[in-house]
Amino acid sequence: MLYLRSLAFNIYFYTVTFAMTVICLPLLALPSKYALAATKLWSIWMIAGMKVLAGTDLEVRGKDNIPNGPAIIASKHQSVWDTFAFFKFVRYPAIVLKYELAYLPLYGWFAKKMGMVFVNRDAQAKALRQMIAVAKRRLARNRPILIFPEGTRAKPGTKRGYKPGVAALYNGLQVPCVPVALNSGLCWPRRTFRRFPGKITIEFLPAIEPGLKKREFLERLETEIEDACERLHREGLNSLGRKNRDNEPPQEEQPISAT
Repeated sequence: MLYLRSLAFNIYFYTVTFAMTVICLPLLALPSKYALAATKLWSIWMIAGMKVLAGTDLEVRGKDNIPNGPAIIASKHQSVWDTFAFFKFVRYPAIVLKYELAYLPLYGWFAKKMGMVFVNRDAQAKALRQMIAVAKRRLARNRPILIFPEGTRAKPGTKRGYKPGVAALYNGLQVPCVPVALNSGLCWPRRTFRRFPGKITIEFLPAIEPGLKKREFLERLETEIEDACERLHREGLNSLGRKNRDNEPPQEEQPISAT
């Protein structure tokens, strides 16, 4: 049954994604708000498809903490799910992406049209300055900046080193930063075909107001996100109704070096 439900959802995911990409190509010639609206619709359909086909429910906590204006949203990153789900809850987020993605056919075209914030992680200080400059322009249009501080997906129950990009944004933009915890990797794990029934929980935590020093900010951000993720991880395992080799809490990974 798990295999069949996973197969059904994956067929749905890739078919709808490809169809919408082709149908929405004319939007590349229109203002960005149309591509952003289409992406929100796609996000809604994917979340609904997970519930119907894969049996994966969703709970959103801390809705009052979701920003309506300029802010940084710093989220844990465990799954592909994280890359589209925010469009359902947050108005037109500008996501920080590695610049290589801008050159991908179709995906890169739409990402650039939607005003995502690209950063060259190899360029270091110069790249951070450019990232802040672009992010300021997005904030001026009342769009929040979404960043995954670890820079890559982390397996459920693990954490990676938080990169300096989020601190650079916090200091450079001087706007509140909303930490986000989630447990999406339990139902949509990395590098596997399977999609597990259960419940994904995403929790928007109270904002960290601007004004903290870099080290203090990073320590507080990491502590708040990781503590909440640990709690959501335990809850998620209970919602799955079983522990198996893929979803048991793994040994904690060593933090990777920041770039």
